Amino acid sequence: MSNQGKTALILGASGLVGKELTKILIQKNTYEKIFLLVRRPIEIIDPVCEPHLVDFNELHNHKELFHVSDVFCCLGTTIKKAKTKEAFRKVDFDYPVEAAKLAYEGGAENFLIITAMGANPKSLFFYNQVKGDVEETLKNMNLPSLHIFRPSLLLGDRGEFRLGEKIAEKASALINVVMVGPLRSYKAIKAKNVAAAMAEVALLNKKGVHIYPSHEIEQLARRKKV
Repeated sequence: MSNQGKTALILGASGLVGKELTKILIQKNTYEKIFLLVRRPIEIIDPVCEPHLVDFNELHNHKELFHVSDVFCCLGTTIKKAKTKEAFRKVDFDYPVEAAKLAYEGGAENFLIITAMGANPKSLFFYNQVKGDVEETLKNMNLPSLHIFRPSLLLGDRGEFRLGEKIAEKASALINVVMVGPLRSYKAIKAKNVAAAMAEVALLNKKGVHIYPSHEIEQLARRKKV
């Protein structure tokens, strides 16, 4: 497919889904330029990609990079890694909201973001509550096209060891077999499938707000491979 002058920006290109998304967008040749916003250096040799080391607390200093066709927000952390609830909320709420504002001001056609299964501002769990808060805030920003992806447990190489997730990954191979019908949204999902679904949705030119639960993300990823 021709890139037809389209451009993209990926926030969190060094993360689990962001890395996979970068590979897929390069392979699809959908964009003539892809800006990668990261907190640490990454090795990208493809001329289409342009990495930018940024302080996400100062995103407004990079607003010129948001004058793109599509913005993909793959930011996310854990409370354990962030150390405090405040730090977690900054990564999973403040940064995405600021990015969406800049995308809106820059005229982006699509804003695509990963939240989580169970996202709900009224949740008793802080993690799901923050994910729900960011979704509701983005819905009220009048973005021309907002796509929210709610994956279940993400599988893939994070480049770091997380004991709990390693155990869950092993168990998911057995559990996924019985996750059918109403339980299918709870199946663990590969990060590369979430990335494939995001790349596919960006091509659909669908206006308005769209939410994709985990099983629909899998379906979109399979359609990409057909």
